[in-house]
Amino acid sequence: MTTTSVRLGNRFATALPELALPWTGEAAPDPRLLVLNEPLAAALGLDPSYLRSEAGLGLLLGTDVPPGATPVAQGYAGHQFGGWSPRLGDGRALLLGELVTDSGDLRDLHLKGSGRTPFSRGGDGLAVVGPMLREYVVSEAMHALGVPTTRSLAVVATGREVRRERLEQGAVLARVASSHLRVGTFQYAASLGDRPLMVRLLDEAIDRHHPSARSAPEPALGLFDAVVEAQARLVAQWMLVGFVHGVMNTDNMTISGETIDYGPCAFVDAFDPAAVFSSIDHGGRYAYGRQPLAAEWNLARLAETLLPLIDEDSTVAAEKATESLGRFRGLYSAAWYDGLRAKLGLPEGLADDVLTALSTDLFALLESGHVDFTSFFRRLGSAARDDRAPARSLVLDLPGIDAWLDSWLALAPDADAMDRANPAYVPRNHLVEEALAAATAGDLAPLHTLLDAVTSPYDERPGLERHLEPAPDSFGAYTTYCGT
Repeated sequence: MTTTSVRLGNRFATALPELALPWTGEAAPDPRLLVLNEPLAAALGLDPSYLRSEAGLGLLLGTDVPPGATPVAQGYAGHQFGGWSPRLGDGRALLLGELVTDSGDLRDLHLKGSGRTPFSRGGDGLAVVGPMLREYVVSEAMHALGVPTTRSLAVVATGREVRRERLEQGAVLARVASSHLRVGTFQYAASLGDRPLMVRLLDEAIDRHHPSARSAPEPALGLFDAVVEAQARLVAQWMLVGFVHGVMNTDNMTISGETIDYGPCAFVDAFDPAAVFSSIDHGGRYAYGRQPLAAEWNLARLAETLLPLIDEDSTVAAEKATESLGRFRGLYSAAWYDGLRAKLGLPEGLADDVLTALSTDLFALLESGHVDFTSFFRRLGSAARDDRAPARSLVLDLPGIDAWLDSWLALAPDADAMDRANPAYVPRNHLVEEALAAATAGDLAPLHTLLDAVTSPYDERPGLERHLEPAPDSFGAYTTYCGT
């Protein structure tokens, strides 16, 4: 395979040129492939041996693209921590184009850390090894957990030093998504006051992600309905695995319902609704327990952009959009309780009030005792097999957990179903940091061990015992950074 044999479309660049600035990636002085997702490459019709070659590295850096491709920096706006930014865009990223998978699906091939663009706003447009490997690990873990997500194809070290708080090694992440259309994309298009552009953007979003909206009486409302449903399910899945995104700005919410932009993300260890890990989230706007409300707020911003396309009468349009948005909490609760029912191994027909009371009591025990979220649910399967000790030993309030276990066991939970719903392995924060530090120093072995664990998260294997356990007390409070 050569660069010229790679088929890379330019659909976004052609359909929405007002939102696309043609650009190319910066040349790397000494590129070196750090990690390659060979199964994903094969699904995209890309030969892994080609991607390891000089020409393949050129593709992964955005410096050597096939004829007919039109790499672009995408334009979008966004509310960042509630503050409006009218022009953001890909300040350190490029959409190389679209690939067709072996199953016929369209996928964006996108780079992160590929250099300055007209959207860089004074930034250097670069990325460094640690944060790019973090996105690789966490996005692939989320995929393995069944959470809709962008995926990581490769991380290439550039051989360039990048100045952050200190000099660090530069890197580029190649990632794949069903598209990079965001709430912020609609916000940017709406701010331009160009109705034909908004119509084309609406058509593109419907065609690529929610084709059933086309047959709705108002396709714009049909699209909004679909995005509300997709985001309600997505955030419920985040909550069920203990994932904290960290930066739920409107430019980081996709129209497809995929998780995107893994910056200062983390998984909760001790259960705490107020858990915040991001160094820039000073007020806890995007704390673990606030993520559903943050998603609802973002969806309201999307609705605002669609009002002129929903109905010519602004009052009628607002009423319809408000009614649609009003479904979010019910959809989220349904997805959350369905997932929680599975985590507890309980039958689908269980009355909602029973599940509500059971979960309220359980999460109070977990929060007050600072119980490790992942470990508790994984060990709870043993209690369904008549061995309470593994889960019980994690909880400080022994009378409380004994009473709760009595109530739960009376409902005859299915232990095997619980093992399929509760992961043994997630990207535990201390092990992520350990792997990233080692990789930055040139040792990729801990990274590959971590990837082995989290990409088969439900199957316990010998040699991965450390990956079952929470961080030691010596790890201390955890803080994550965007890497920009």
